[in-house]
Amino acid sequence: QVQLVESGGGLVQAGGSLRLSCAISGRTLSTKPMGWFRQAPGKEREFVASISWIGSITSYADSVKGRFTISRDNAKNTVYLQMNSLKLEDTAVYYCAAGNTPPVNVAARVLVWGQGTQVTVSS
Repeated sequence: QVQLVESGGGLVQAGGSLRLSCAISGRTLSTKPMGWFRQAPGKEREFVASISWIGSITSYADSVKGRFTISRDNAKNTVYLQMNSLKLEDTAVYYCAAGNTPPVNVAARVLVWGQGTQVTVSS
């Protein structure tokens, strides 16, 4: 069964760092472009970062550019989101997503969603 499983979320102080992981199961997803989205309480789900299948092309939302880094290890079927200099406004549930057409930066391009992992940034 095709699945995306996120991990690495938690509680962190402002200015701190977290690394999210997304484990990809199912051969049909292992060669797909991937993305990270997030949804804060009362807000719509928004794009955070995307990466091509090979990993050579990445893109970021303006709000995280320079602080977050998306990467992937295809040998381990895992996508990562390194989050540095975290801010209160980064608090959200973070979702991993697999798509068909890169960049995976809008919900319409997402084939499969993960279940989400909570990131809470405190002052």
